[in-house]
Amino acid sequence: MKTKLKFLVLLPFFALLLFTSCQEETVDITPPDEAEALVADSQLTSFLSATSKNDGSKDNIIDGTSCISVKLPVVVKVRGVEIRIDSEADYIKIKRLYDEFEDDIDRLDILFPITIITSEHEEITIGSAEELSEFIADCKDDDEEEEKEIRCIDFQFPISFSVFDRDFQIIEVVEIENNRQLHRFMKRVKKSEVFASLNFPLNMVLKDGTVLTAENNEQLREIIEAAKDSCEEEDDFSRERLENYLKKCPWIVYEFKRNNQENDEFKQYAINFKDDGVVTMRSRNGDILTGEWELERTRRGIAIEMEFENLADFTLKWLLYDFEDGKIKIYEAGGNRIILKRNCEVVVDITKERVKNFLKECFWRVAELEVNDTDKEEEYIGTPLKFYANNIVKIRVNGELVEGTYEVLVRNTGIGLEINLEGRPDLKLQWLITFLSEDEIELKNADNEMELKRHCPDNDGDLNFILDALVSSEWEVASYIDEGEDETPNYKDYVIGFNQSGMLFAEGNGNDYRGSWLAYRYDGLNLALNFKTQEAPFNELRYRWKIKEITMERIELKDYSDNGEIERILVLERRVI
Repeated sequence: MKTKLKFLVLLPFFALLLFTSCQEETVDITPPDEAEALVADSQLTSFLSATSKNDGSKDNIIDGTSCISVKLPVVVKVRGVEIRIDSEADYIKIKRLYDEFEDDIDRLDILFPITIITSEHEEITIGSAEELSEFIADCKDDDEEEEKEIRCIDFQFPISFSVFDRDFQIIEVVEIENNRQLHRFMKRVKKSEVFASLNFPLNMVLKDGTVLTAENNEQLREIIEAAKDSCEEEDDFSRERLENYLKKCPWIVYEFKRNNQENDEFKQYAINFKDDGVVTMRSRNGDILTGEWELERTRRGIAIEMEFENLADFTLKWLLYDFEDGKIKIYEAGGNRIILKRNCEVVVDITKERVKNFLKECFWRVAELEVNDTDKEEEYIGTPLKFYANNIVKIRVNGELVEGTYEVLVRNTGIGLEINLEGRPDLKLQWLITFLSEDEIELKNADNEMELKRHCPDNDGDLNFILDALVSSEWEVASYIDEGEDETPNYKDYVIGFNQSGMLFAEGNGNDYRGSWLAYRYDGLNLALNFKTQEAPFNELRYRWKIKEITMERIELKDYSDNGEIERILVLERRVI
């Protein structure tokens, strides 16, 4: 709670005794008996101290830890966008940017220097991300276990203390307005610098907003103890829930950083947390590594410890700093961080039969293709593959199916896939399957990589509507904005059409372009346009566009940069004859 400071500075106990004879005004408070006085080493004193510690959990979306909080205002950068956080209400701005795209890595960068507030309400200036990581790694709660921070209950301020001498004569009444003042006051009580008692009644507020009233020390102690136990039960549930959640499905490495260095080698590694402390990991080349794991509650939070005999980079006690549905983030001091995403469809045990069954389900589109360090996937926009029985594979190009053959291979290094399609040398390679799930297959050989994404349009109502809308009429470019420049006039007098077979055409100004199109679902709805030409202006429209709006009369498509900013907008409208 952040309220205006009205704290009356107290003198040490021995000095306060000198002023008792100087009291002239009468304080209208009944002097407490000795039982109501706060004792330095009592449980209630420890409870008051623990309850008044700074709650660092509210801003975990910024710093990823509950042992500190970042003093506001602070400026952060999320997905390339700078945001000024002036109050706790502004945290929602970060969450909204995180939620804008489902299939991305949520990354937040703090603009340093910043001021952090420890659990003891101390303010410390931090000058860099490395310095912050080191501090978080070392920060702890109080050494006394009974004084671990109690977060699920708070005082309803203001409250007041009566300060008195050895003869129980009141010498001062101190009003406390917030947790910071209370924590500092309790430090003096614990050091026997002041002799004081609380003035009742006072109210306590639980996490759910329930207000409880205490009339004396014993009632207050019982209220805090009950709340403290509920916090511990909540921690136990979180740990148990996390353990079961980790074991339920495989987890894929989406980001790996060790000693502040990103290592793409470990991307797409699949991790299986199993019973009895066993963890298995499948590397990108199909190797299976077995190790040990366990969850441990530490003063800095829940830690996931992994140990592999032949994989030192993962062998560490990783602290959990973000846990949400489908994604966890873990870190350790020195710039070490792993982001894992859950994928219940990942297949760790890849077999020939399983691959063959997967391939024959639906279409597969070439999402990524790199051959000899050159990106080739643009050539396959809108041209999905279909694998049939009897080792027949077909690719749909300009609305026509081009036939070839394929074979699932068993090699010493794992399960492979050979594709033979005439006129498609980039695919005519023997690929090693390094990743397999219900919706995705990743393949690799030498310096080449390919990623196939499953495309199943038959039972998708949205895709069927898009198909009906596109083929129902001809279309015109109503607007094309490229990085703020209006290039719509370049498409004047052109007519665009979509055939149900997957053929795309554009006619006008003496030109006739043919190509392929495909509407598909991946992180939302998309429309792939592939005009088979290098000539302007239609070469610019070869892209996998995000569908932001579509009706029978109008289609709005957008192209986003890596940081989520809109770079291009293409609007097609039904042609009126």
